[in-house]
Amino acid sequence: MQRPGLPARAFGLLAATAAALGAFMATGTESYAAQSTDQSTVQTATPPAPRSSVVTWASSAYPAGTAAQDLTYRFVVHTSVGGRDLRIRLSNAYGDQPVTFGHAYAGVRESGAAVVPGSNGRLTFRGASSVTVPAGGVVYSDPLPGRVQPQSDLAISLYVRGAGTLATGHKGARATQYVAPAGDHAAEEGAAAYSQQITSWYYLDAAVVRPPRGTGAVVAFGDSITDGSASTQDTNRRWPDFLARRLLADPRSRLKGVANEGISGNRVLADGSAESALKRLDRDVLTQAGVRTTILLEGINDIKATPGPTADDLIAGYRQIIARSHARGRCVVGATVMPYEGWREYEAVDETVRQQVNAFIRTSGEFDAVVDFDKAVGDPAAPTRMLPAYDIGDHLHPNDTGMRVMSDAISLRALSCDR
Repeated sequence: MQRPGLPARAFGLLAATAAALGAFMATGTESYAAQSTDQSTVQTATPPAPRSSVVTWASSAYPAGTAAQDLTYRFVVHTSVGGRDLRIRLSNAYGDQPVTFGHAYAGVRESGAAVVPGSNGRLTFRGASSVTVPAGGVVYSDPLPGRVQPQSDLAISLYVRGAGTLATGHKGARATQYVAPAGDHAAEEGAAAYSQQITSWYYLDAAVVRPPRGTGAVVAFGDSITDGSASTQDTNRRWPDFLARRLLADPRSRLKGVANEGISGNRVLADGSAESALKRLDRDVLTQAGVRTTILLEGINDIKATPGPTADDLIAGYRQIIARSHARGRCVVGATVMPYEGWREYEAVDETVRQQVNAFIRTSGEFDAVVDFDKAVGDPAAPTRMLPAYDIGDHLHPNDTGMRVMSDAISLRALSCDR
């Protein structure tokens, strides 16, 4: 990953100024049941996004196995939009018991698990160093003064002091993460304590910043293709990553933030390894800070399921997502379902459903805009198949080149609508 351009001392001022800025940090946008100088406790309702903030990174949370405690995670997240006053969002949405975070720090990743010296700043929660998030709860940190650079790697360190049995997280990070297996090492800038490596994020599901006024964000809402499950690890080559770089380079676009809300195996209508798109829409899309547009690429897992829904069933699900998004003032871009003949679950009858669904996406006029991923990656000589140059080899997931082609197929102008 590229080393960010944030000066080494930029985050170093954060911890020193946190106490003096306590009144500024407590904006009142979070919902807390109680607080003290040492620890805050949050309610289970998802708090509203902080005012004037825009999501710069996100990852969909889902049940992530057995929880662990008395250890420190150091998560590396790659930003999209830059701005000031970093906040993180912690989720215990699928936990069976409260989770207590003893300390949380954010700095600029140097390399591996090491943080740029002087940049590791202490995060607080309503002024407290520790926060307990009950089962089902979500919490934002206070703002961390300082500037976050676009397209930079942040190191977010979380000391999990106490946890229940079930963890909330995202297993398919496609990026190396680090664990100090015993004790609180969140404040340490060095990498020595972080002796274990994983490829999952736990509890951390969003990071937001305060960018220039008028800046907005896009959510990529989808399944394993959006999650980048076949992209090269540690290279940020998922199609939403390519899109983020295009948006940042476009001086005409006010959309600069990109949140990747893809989950492997996700369906529109039915639950699987995670809740359906219909169930997770509010938490993963509609409550994310500064989001103006959603690109919806979901449906292939519904179609290839046994038994699968009819085209009308799936279209009804799309209509719910459109209606709920429009009610919140969000634009929705419909992405056509990509070809997958050759995949082990492919059946000709499912291809009929895919074609019917894609016809709705292209011609109904119910989406604010359309991106035709089907045509972008399809083989012109065999339209029910992905072009081999874009195929990872399983005939379902695009490789890095295919991910770039998907991003290039998106009209940046079409991502904005009048709502």
